[in-house]
Amino acid sequence: MRTAVAAISLMARIGSAEWRCLSRQPSFPVSSIHLSEHCFSSRTRRNIISSSIAPASARKKATRERTSSKADVEAATRLQVFLDRANFSPGKIDGRYNDLTWKAVALYRTSRGEQPQTLPAQAHAKHSKAKSNPAPDVNGLDLASVDPVFVPYTVTEADLQSIGPSPKEPPQQAKLKFLPYHDSADALAEKFHSDIHFLEQLNPGKLKGIKPGDQLMVPNVEPFELASVKDIKPGSEVSSQAANEVEEQAEAQSGNQGENKGEATNLTIKIDTKANTLEVRDGEKLIAAYPVTVGSAQTTSPIGEWKVRGITKMPTFRYDKEMLKHGERSGNFYMLPPGPRNPVGVMWIALNKKGIGIHGTNEPGSIGHAASHGCIRLANWDVVRLATKIKSGYSVSIH
Repeated sequence: MRTAVAAISLMARIGSAEWRCLSRQPSFPVSSIHLSEHCFSSRTRRNIISSSIAPASARKKATRERTSSKADVEAATRLQVFLDRANFSPGKIDGRYNDLTWKAVALYRTSRGEQPQTLPAQAHAKHSKAKSNPAPDVNGLDLASVDPVFVPYTVTEADLQSIGPSPKEPPQQAKLKFLPYHDSADALAEKFHSDIHFLEQLNPGKLKGIKPGDQLMVPNVEPFELASVKDIKPGSEVSSQAANEVEEQAEAQSGNQGENKGEATNLTIKIDTKANTLEVRDGEKLIAAYPVTVGSAQTTSPIGEWKVRGITKMPTFRYDKEMLKHGERSGNFYMLPPGPRNPVGVMWIALNKKGIGIHGTNEPGSIGHAASHGCIRLANWDVVRLATKIKSGYSVSIH
């Protein structure tokens, strides 16, 4: 069998006349054929010899590429974890120098009074399909503080408690009491601010059938704990009223909470609808930034100056297709229960414009790319961190 394969391989590398000459030689294994001048030209002999040694060199090259790729992934992840810890979020961690990571680096440098590096051309292109951008300049960043980049994590029973049926259509969702994670991979990816496919790459074959006690490798970030959302302050408890249905007079009730306590309200939120970023500033100083999804051309986010009216944890949501698509309220709606896969995620920060808020999401992968229905959407782990920094009465500028 090996002789036949070798013969076929040899036929592919020599001319027909040379093969006819060879076939008239005494029969002996192809692997030991003498490369004589009688049957082979000098050019053919060189081709055969070089092709015979190519597999070994190719294997060495492939090994180098794999090693380089692994090192590149770790370096990119280290940068993403560093930015995530610094509250300059790169969005979901995926081990790539994607456009959100470049933006986060630029904003972090701006916060330190440094000149941000210009984004590469492919990062400017919306919905870029490039696997990864070049590495940004990381000189001066304390990346050594992220050590190790990946840590082992033992799955607990609590990690798997918020997993269950997850119908896609609102009529079926409205019948549930809670909108849970789709599966264990979905829950654990959100816990560690990660892209699901990246988590699968870190743990090949381990994400299916996960049970308590299983050990995974995860990015070394501060875990997002769904169970702790209810303890976050400020924020109101879950109510039966949909978060996007709070009446305008709520502003008068909650708009001056910070002022009533004599607290300074120097913190402001600035949302750039073109850059898809949300900045938190203390006076003029940039102290945090997060990628966001903003409204589409049909349902634009409201440009202007607004105020935070209140914060609701684990909100319910009134799903009205006509309202979401055309801005016209209808009688055909569904009340969607709370949960991490509620369309507005785990937190609703109401603005003093009815129906408009800054909120979480049921699709972390959409942040920074897709369009919302007018609201400002963040990853759940980011909106929770934002909510701990602000209070009712704080200014929100959308531009």
